[in-house]
Amino acid sequence: MTDLDVRAETEPGGDAEAELRSLLQWLRNDEELRRQVGGTLAAGRAPRPGEMGLGFDLLQLAVTTAVSAGSLAVSILQWRDSRRRAPGLTLRSRGVEIRIERGAPGDAETVRRIIALLDGTAGPADGGGTGPGGAGSGEPGGDGPTA
Repeated sequence: MTDLDVRAETEPGGDAEAELRSLLQWLRNDEELRRQVGGTLAAGRAPRPGEMGLGFDLLQLAVTTAVSAGSLAVSILQWRDSRRRAPGLTLRSRGVEIRIERGAPGDAETVRRIIALLDGTAGPADGGGTGPGGAGSGEPGGDGPTA
């Protein structure tokens, strides 16, 4: 089983939680993926002192080994392309992160990068870092490549 965390970056005034809920519903409706991909929404961090709480800003997917990485990658990009204002996405698995910018096309190279992330073969050339502060790691100081 592979864990995949997904974050959505919307334009100002957008609702990342609604986008993540939409993606989860899209994956649940995909006949090829529904039995092999489970997901839950979560807060990406704990509330800071004085904060009332956070909305859900993280979609945590559990992907079985039986799922085709290509099918999941294509389904995620099809969902994104179906959105009126396609959000940017950050996908993270096994400590490696890739970003797909809001205006970036869902092309064959993007599919390849997502497959490499899911298969555990993604590296710096795929826009993935390997740890805290590394390129694409999502940690402070990391300024990884984007799609």
